[in-house]
Amino acid sequence: MTVYEFEGRVPKIGKTSYVSNSASVIGKVTIGEECYIAPGAVVKGDYGEIRIGDGCSVQDNVIIHARPDEITIIGNNVTLGHGCIIHNSTIKDEAVIGMGAIVSDYAVVGRWCIVGEGAVVRARYEIPDEKIVVGVPAKEIGDVQEKHKEELTRFKTIYRDLAGRYPTGLKKLKD
Repeated sequence: MTVYEFEGRVPKIGKTSYVSNSASVIGKVTIGEECYIAPGAVVKGDYGEIRIGDGCSVQDNVIIHARPDEITIIGNNVTLGHGCIIHNSTIKDEAVIGMGAIVSDYAVVGRWCIVGEGAVVRARYEIPDEKIVVGVPAKEIGDVQEKHKEELTRFKTIYRDLAGRYPTGLKKLKD
């Protein structure tokens, strides 16, 4: 894994979390337990701070950053889909951010929210708990149902499991 200290700001990574060798974790970053940080992810606390809770899936090519002396908070059991950008915002527990979505400065994504693929959550927008938003800019289209929670919980479990399997399952092929 590529973990960098930056000007005395040292990442802290849970012992049961997996960070890919091609991901970058830089500066003042805290990653909880049973997290999966996929290839190409960039978690950059160079002049801001990033806190990621337990059981999170930060998928391929996700970017997480914060403004100077500010903080980006990712709650517990959050899924950040492939290629999404989280910038200086708060994502509460159990939320799912779809592939390619953007969550901008000071936005708050509520507990168990679903942000659809490619959506743009504009600066300072607050999504109430258990809402589904889509579009550019993101707009509320419905409520998260129990069937959504059940399905998403299954997917979240897969990534928590991968966090434990990857360190022992990877085998470098001989040239």
